[in-house]
Amino acid sequence: MFSVRVPATSANIGPGFDCMGMALTLYNTFAAEPGDTLTIALSGAYTDAIPLSSNNLVWNSMRRFWRETGEPEQTVALVLHNMIPPTRGLGSSSTAVVGGLLLANALSGNPLSREELLRLACVIEGHPDNVTPAFLGGVTLTVQDKGPRIGGNPGSDRDSGPDSSDTILPRVLDPNPGFKVVVVIPDILVETEKARAILPPLLSREDLIFNASRVGLLVNAIMSRDYALLATATEDRAHQTYRAALVPGMSQALKAAVESGAYGAVLSGSGPALLAICPEKHTDDCAWVMREALLEAGLVSVSMVVDVDSLGAVISS
Repeated sequence: MFSVRVPATSANIGPGFDCMGMALTLYNTFAAEPGDTLTIALSGAYTDAIPLSSNNLVWNSMRRFWRETGEPEQTVALVLHNMIPPTRGLGSSSTAVVGGLLLANALSGNPLSREELLRLACVIEGHPDNVTPAFLGGVTLTVQDKGPRIGGNPGSDRDSGPDSSDTILPRVLDPNPGFKVVVVIPDILVETEKARAILPPLLSREDLIFNASRVGLLVNAIMSRDYALLATATEDRAHQTYRAALVPGMSQALKAAVESGAYGAVLSGSGPALLAICPEKHTDDCAWVMREALLEAGLVSVSMVVDVDSLGAVISS
């Protein structure tokens, strides 16, 4: 039997839309061994709506691996332990993709390198900002060097992501930064498709310059550990401005976190989870003011304090 532990992730980190992310010390664990028929067992805090059939994303990612590599498909018994809340902007689906690929690779004798698996994960997931930190850990930046389009559905959101002709250039900016992360999860669902659809097709030149400057500052702040820059570096006009309409109280919660001592605060992925990047002494205050801001807007929420995971996905036998 092989077992893989994959961390939760937060994508974008403000202005780093579809290219930056961080791994968090919250995990899904998946195990697989050869079996006579496909079986899937679930445990953990989040098991609702997880398919126990061939529609399961871990299994589908394994099958994709075998199709892409030409290795013989195997029948397996899967055991999935889910501790990352799904559909909350914390990379639950990315853990399934990464976990499935690593398990299939191990069962097949490891024909693909870690870099090749990451590239395939980016193709399956569509965007690298979640799968890169899930694979590598730390705070990451991923550049897509795009080749010509092959197939795809013109105009679809997935068409903007990597395909088999692309080069993926991942960088771990800091594997173990010196801050805590407050995660606040409102009791609301935000579908990724809806969060994408609300974004404008074009940005103004002013907003492009605004975001480009913040991404540069964000990379510098992480690499130099000058976290005082994060209040400015995590500002965004590409997606958070528009997605605030989907999470009542979001803007107020992010502002309150910074006023309570956070270095910076952002929407996690497409939401609804919110993150505050904090010095340890301010984590409790930031969590409380964020929950209160959401409650004033009618949303009940829960919070937790985590670290940045430095290892990424870890597989063992």
